Amino acid sequence: MLLSQRDNEMAVTLSVVLVRSVIGRPEDQRATVRSLGLRRINQRVDLPDTPVTRGMLHKVRHLVRVDESESTE
Repeated sequence: MLLSQRDNEMAVTLSVVLVRSVIGRPEDQRATVRSLGLRRINQRVDLPDTPVTRGMLHKVRHLVRVDESESTE
């Protein structure tokens, strides 16, 4: 795929919101939430849709809410 074609495509981003507390959760889940850039309940971050991000979200899927959105970048 050419770079110019890739630049014209819509980039999918994931909007992630922390909806449950990490208090009482295992340390690896706390670290995953922090690595996603989430610190407080109801905080929202926009992340690129990559396999790495999807894997982290799968690990803490009971703590977060995820919405997909397309954006032009």
